[in-house]
Amino acid sequence: MTARPANAHQARLLRLLRDGGPNSRAQLGDQVDLSRSKLAVEVDRLLETGLVVADGLAASRGGRRSHNVRLNPELRFLGVDIGATSVDVAVTNAELEILGHINQPMDVREGPVAVFEQVLSMAAKLRASGLAEGFDGAGIGVPGPVRFPEGVPVAPPIMPGWDGFPVREALSQELGCPVMVDNDVNLMALGEQHAGVARTQHDFLVVKIGTGIGCGIVVGGEVYRGTTGSAGDIGHIQAVPEGRPCACGNRGCLEAHFSGAALARDATEAAQQGQSAELANRLAANGGLSAADVAAAAAAGDATALDLIREGGRSTGQVIAGLVSFFNPGLVVIGGGVTGLGHNLLAAIRTQVYRQSLPLATGNLPIVLGELGPTAGVIGAARLISDHLFSPA
Repeated sequence: MTARPANAHQARLLRLLRDGGPNSRAQLGDQVDLSRSKLAVEVDRLLETGLVVADGLAASRGGRRSHNVRLNPELRFLGVDIGATSVDVAVTNAELEILGHINQPMDVREGPVAVFEQVLSMAAKLRASGLAEGFDGAGIGVPGPVRFPEGVPVAPPIMPGWDGFPVREALSQELGCPVMVDNDVNLMALGEQHAGVARTQHDFLVVKIGTGIGCGIVVGGEVYRGTTGSAGDIGHIQAVPEGRPCACGNRGCLEAHFSGAALARDATEAAQQGQSAELANRLAANGGLSAADVAAAAAAGDATALDLIREGGRSTGQVIAGLVSFFNPGLVVIGGGVTGLGHNLLAAIRTQVYRQSLPLATGNLPIVLGELGPTAGVIGAARLISDHLFSPA
């Protein structure tokens, strides 16, 4: 994809077609502040670039029928969501519909070279399946702070070997297309905003609880990244004074007390100390415990597993309550791998937030689980690169 919109009007039209699908010129005219003649000029220019194609006649609205237009159905975006223990890679069309999706286990601690070899192999598989001849752009999410303008991770606590690695530049060379890089939870927020539970919201938070904990902040419909790209790093807000040591070097961080890794650690300790026969049996059978084991034990009625989930929910809710009091969002979305803990976790978070924050902030505040699961990140990654490409050059 070499063409880019020439002005803000064309960019607005491209995003309307991305988010709303094929549309008639008349319907587009209802959504943009352009005269009919100016709209016709801008649509015709987009048709000339090949970004937009004609799509037949629209339904009659009285008088002469308008023509439909749509984004070029040949456009392809690659969405990559790198987690701490797995990676998701997907191909989407220009309307961000997933055409193919692969998930594989992966350890981010193996470093960027090994991880990107795996990512490129997965992308090649999707290409070989006939879904794409090539990619017009790629969005990449990584589980750590990113200096957004350069697409470079900066001192990520759970990603040894990634500090300063030129992710955007390296992958752009390998894939032969423009690449944008962001923190994975920002992409989850974009995904839920585009196709999930936050579709109608302009000011909301997405809290991702996985191996680590992060928060995507959306203000006025746009992701807020802060001055240097580190906004939303709530996993390293202190939840327990002088608490457990954290990978970041501090003590008592939320992430050190409740995350996928912390939950597995605490469940293992409980099993070894004889506090839970259910967890002990799972530990003996599997040689280790995960958040999924705690969820299964809780579903079986295990009191210790339920206590671990509730305690983690209270700690997380305490931090979220502070964010709610400060930001006053219209929605809080809980996502990430640990959401397999389900409504026990959600209930504990809600109770703490509603108890601790002011009624004016929580009176109409939904706190819900994300709708998209593991596809939120790859849809958000495709949205990220499309936002870039559907902006004036």
